[in-house]
Amino acid sequence: MSITGGDVVDLGRGLYAWLPPKRGWGLANCGLLVSPRGALWIDTPYDPLLAGQFLVESQKRLPDGAGIDRIIVTHANGDHFWGAGVLPDAEIIVTREAREHIHYDPTPQQQHALVAGSDPSTPLGAYLSRHFGVFDWSATDAVRPTTYFTGELELTLGKHTVQVSSLPPAHTAGDLIVHLPAHRTVFSGDVIFSSTPRQPGDHPVHWAGPLSNVIDACERVLATGAEVIVPGHGPVLGPAGVREHMGYLAYVRERAHALHEAGVPATEAARRVIAEGRYPDLGLPERLVVTIGSEYRHLDGSELPGVLEVMADVAAVAHETGTACTGEPA
Repeated sequence: MSITGGDVVDLGRGLYAWLPPKRGWGLANCGLLVSPRGALWIDTPYDPLLAGQFLVESQKRLPDGAGIDRIIVTHANGDHFWGAGVLPDAEIIVTREAREHIHYDPTPQQQHALVAGSDPSTPLGAYLSRHFGVFDWSATDAVRPTTYFTGELELTLGKHTVQVSSLPPAHTAGDLIVHLPAHRTVFSGDVIFSSTPRQPGDHPVHWAGPLSNVIDACERVLATGAEVIVPGHGPVLGPAGVREHMGYLAYVRERAHALHEAGVPATEAARRVIAEGRYPDLGLPERLVVTIGSEYRHLDGSELPGVLEVMADVAAVAHETGTACTGEPA
């Protein structure tokens, strides 16, 4: 089984958003900015198949003789990053802080071996197979960024100005946002996940935090004055949708702090927040294990666990709560 398709949304003046055909783990939004002199990507799909589909759609929109020679990566999670291999000569731009998360995650081939070799009779093996088994990284080499920056970076592409701003640790250590002032558009990466009644999304997952930093990052997006926000996952939204998302983040933060104060362990706290059912339309509620666990580490100073240990807890909670086989597979 593979994932194919995806919608290309024309945002005007040579700017496009590529939105995957469904929701789930690993299905991230990407951007394309085109000028007579060339083009750039904002993020990449997860594996070579999806990245190749995005490349084909991008090439349909390029002027004759133009190529895609830069990729701005909003953060180092593979679902925004690993597809860069389909543009082997492109400059890959990330924050200096993103190096930390690159070393935290497995390489593409390590992840492929892990998913393919996991026992499907266990909660973790079944979860990995269902949500990640549709991707193929068997021949995907680790991606190496070529340009690192700190703070602010301003690029030009033809007549377009592209403002890139690094963020304090939020979704990961090394997030950035991309502001295109003339388009009144921001690509936020995963500091924003979106959902609408017509296009339900998934619960966010935050590996770094604290949630106050994620909320502050949303405020920075709003402060740009952008009218169009392309989130890391979910439908394109406006400022009102960002404020609604901030309400979700504030709720999760308040519950995590209250349960921590009450001495409830992090994974049990995630179970309790899931059971409250405040956001029933959002998929993958088990991802609250990650987000609440990250918030707990800021409250009690505990060490960052390995990603496989975290995912084992995610899979266990999904199995216990009956969400392991609900929603769309990634």
